[in-house]
Amino acid sequence: MNEQRPARRRRTGLVAALALTALLAIYVWLVALRAVQLVRTGETIGVVLGLALLVGPLLVLGLIAREWLLALDVQRMADVLAAAGELPVDDLPRSPGGRVDRAAARAAFDPHRARVEEEPGEWRAWYHLAFAYDAAGDRSRARAALRTASRLHKGRPASPDLP
Repeated sequence: MNEQRPARRRRTGLVAALALTALLAIYVWLVALRAVQLVRTGETIGVVLGLALLVGPLLVLGLIAREWLLALDVQRMADVLAAAGELPVDDLPRSPGGRVDRAAARAAFDPHRARVEEEPGEWRAWYHLAFAYDAAGDRSRARAALRTASRLHKGRPASPDLP
């Protein structure tokens, strides 16, 4: 049963992500439709407002595509690590409410940071660092580390600065 739980959770997360993306796509389509209608009026204010409204949907579509591509690559990296038995393990102590013990998270973080400093071109090190950041509660740095891992996994060089 424990082995089924992560698969079920992953499926539920995927369904939720797809549903939210579909709802956002409908919203973006409706805004874009209204923007085109404003541009077609031919009036200066309508054209200006319509063009301004078109920028938002284009930006949203670009950001959504970027996040989905990252998610797909993170899953590919996880599959490689799982096959090698190297997936990060969440075994940090938690409070009764489920929060990670911050002191334990910081202590577990240091070896991952050191590995990235030793091997800055190794995507596996960045992947593990991302999950260490996440356990420590630093979501923005976790995401930046995942992006670096993804770039390295695809064969592109990483930025020289650690997140």
